[in-house]
Amino acid sequence: MGRPELVLLLLLFLPSGHGDPLDNYVNTQGASLVTFTRKQLDAGSIAECAAKCEEEATFTCRSFQFHSKEQHCVVMGDNSKSAPVLRMRDVVLYEKRIYLSECRTGNGRRYRGTMAKTRNGVACQKWSESVPHVPKYSPTTHPSEGLEENYCRNPDNDEKGPWCYTTDRATRFDYCDIPECEEECMHCSGENYEGTISRTKSGLECQAWDSQTPHAHGYIPAKFPNKNLKKNYCRNPDGESGPWCFTTDPNKRWELCNIPRCTTPPPSSGPTHQCLKGRGESYVGKVAVTLSGHTCQRWSQQTPHKHNRTPENFPCKNLEENYCRNPDGESGPWCYTTNSEVRWEHCKIPSCESSPLSLEQVDVTVPPEQTPVVQECYHGNGQSYRGTSSTTITGRKCQSWSSMTPHRHSKTPDKVPNAGLTMNYCRNPDGDKGPWCYTTDPQVRWEFCNLRKCSEAQGAATNAAPAVQTTSSQASPEADCMLGNGKGYRGKRATTVAGTACQAWAAQEPHRHSIFTPESNPRSGLEKNYCRNPDGDINGPWCYTTDPKKLFDYCDVPLCVSSAFDCGKPKVEPKKCPGRVVGGCVANPHSWPWQISLRTRFGMHFCGGTLIAPEWVLTAAHCLERSSRPSSYKVILGAHRERNLEPDVQEREVSKLVLEPSRADIALLKLSSPAIITEKVIPACLPPADYVVADRTVCYITGWGETQGTAGAGLLKEAQLPVIENKVCNRYEYLNGRVKSTELCAGLLTGGADSCQGDSGGPLVCFEKDKYILQGVTSWGLGCARPNKPGVYVRVSRFVSWIQATMRNN
Repeated sequence: MGRPELVLLLLLFLPSGHGDPLDNYVNTQGASLVTFTRKQLDAGSIAECAAKCEEEATFTCRSFQFHSKEQHCVVMGDNSKSAPVLRMRDVVLYEKRIYLSECRTGNGRRYRGTMAKTRNGVACQKWSESVPHVPKYSPTTHPSEGLEENYCRNPDNDEKGPWCYTTDRATRFDYCDIPECEEECMHCSGENYEGTISRTKSGLECQAWDSQTPHAHGYIPAKFPNKNLKKNYCRNPDGESGPWCFTTDPNKRWELCNIPRCTTPPPSSGPTHQCLKGRGESYVGKVAVTLSGHTCQRWSQQTPHKHNRTPENFPCKNLEENYCRNPDGESGPWCYTTNSEVRWEHCKIPSCESSPLSLEQVDVTVPPEQTPVVQECYHGNGQSYRGTSSTTITGRKCQSWSSMTPHRHSKTPDKVPNAGLTMNYCRNPDGDKGPWCYTTDPQVRWEFCNLRKCSEAQGAATNAAPAVQTTSSQASPEADCMLGNGKGYRGKRATTVAGTACQAWAAQEPHRHSIFTPESNPRSGLEKNYCRNPDGDINGPWCYTTDPKKLFDYCDVPLCVSSAFDCGKPKVEPKKCPGRVVGGCVANPHSWPWQISLRTRFGMHFCGGTLIAPEWVLTAAHCLERSSRPSSYKVILGAHRERNLEPDVQEREVSKLVLEPSRADIALLKLSSPAIITEKVIPACLPPADYVVADRTVCYITGWGETQGTAGAGLLKEAQLPVIENKVCNRYEYLNGRVKSTELCAGLLTGGADSCQGDSGGPLVCFEKDKYILQGVTSWGLGCARPNKPGVYVRVSRFVSWIQATMRNN
């Protein structure tokens, strides 16, 4: 599914009745090329700009930029492979796929990559030169064949594929090793397959990846921008033996697709290692013993354990002998064991780093999720900001400043040493209007961060009345603040961030424009010269300016704050300790202020729960099996210690028990009187109805439950756990089909961190943009913190309608 702002642009600028003409382009928002081979042209639409790129005759057009507010395009002879890329507001870069691709389709007649040596490693001769060989094919004689530089090409339609004249006098020409594109076939296990097959092996039609019907799932395209989850095409986002899809048959959740294997060697997968780097997918060492000392079973054998992780199914994963490997994206190298009682285990592989890496540690290539709490803000333009926020205004995660993936850039800690470019934290190294970062989405180069100015945050907190969960998505018409990107802003600010007065939207002086007028956009509130956001710009409201030298600029409209105590926003920053309420760590006191202790009438803690509104607590139904009388229970709010409670905790009787009518393991408790919302007692936010948490989302569990001797007993503990898609969790190796669609899994498959007895009914919360959302209620598991047995939680989003109706009717 496309980004909302780009979809909006396409709707605005594409002629009606036409399909998307941009399938042959890769687009990147906020990116601009630095090149001398360029031509600026007027264009009223993206489609018109693409047409001008195709028509360009003075040079080969490889890319174009479209500037919506300026209504012009720039066609260019370079792309990101040959020219530097800068970040820029209000621009989308479109690059022709054919010039980015380093693979061939069919015999490679249309190959336009940059391979410039033969299969024997000999450098190619330039097509325009006559030494050492006089060419039959040259840019002059065959101008449409892409005979640039000395790149491998196939101008004569040779069935053997691209070739070139060589720089070796003894060999006139030779063929090049260009791998096949994974459009009609697949290399390895099809992890990079980009074809359009959309039926399974048995002929079932595939469900679209951006659909949750008939099968709800966690492979959400927006959360997996690198997995190419387009339309309903077969893909392999989770390390299966080949591309697959969810099906449109309600009785068959998913199935593999029938994709033929490519006949050419696959592209290089990069360097291999004899030690552990990252998740160990590049490990090719000879360790063949598991953590518990079991000998590994050979990958090619089916005894004592039958499996499909065979060298035939996973041909590029170096499944030799019985050596530990990671063929399917596990958290580290593993193997099936020769012990019939232990199906598989991870292996202990020495780290490539100086200090050993445990399997519980976070992959060093991916910065940990650092999340702002309500007190994080910045002064001025945020150049002095040194907080730990790493989330953009649209909820995307920031790319590490020291990383070049997915975006290459020059804002590195070495080159800008005084800008505080630590990890992937939001910063402002170039004096922009506020903190920003490069994003982990390949199609969005950068965005401003989800932070507000300290003056705005303090003013809002001072003026707001104590309240709780806000459900409205619209600010009042009079509000001089914005929600989200401010598309619904209808306030009366009329000056830019630089203090320049705005030009009236109906005026054509000093700037002529035709797209954003009151007539062409009657629903965008383009009154007078007020700041507005008619095109859904991620940077917020803007206007054409009265400065003849400045076409447009953004307005300084603050974010709205609904209350002094917003749901899901603790006043104390949580630790968010990684990995290993068995295992985890003792929480910062009151950093999870929605956690409650459910107790017997005599004060003994036996279950957890979550405050979701001043009068309502959500817990597990099985916690209430001991008695159906509300008077049998009481609720403690705002506690950190299980015993010797703090003097300011709140205690409430339970006035009503409401069990979910379909007998799911979820229940509501109505308190005898509303909780007082304070810095230590704040509700968690409910998710949208039927929302599905994306696979591998990092979430948090909390509770006072059994610690199995891991320390911290009697104090509230927390643990960080990744969500595991039900498709994976229901594999034979894990929970073998036991997990229902109304449940979700979370846990470390290596074991060591989990909820346990006494945690039942407690929260599983996941951070989304700027708040914690209650996504799960702790329900059941096979033991506590056992390897390959993640915990199971009731999926709260499936019961939101029931929750809201119950609270409304009671």
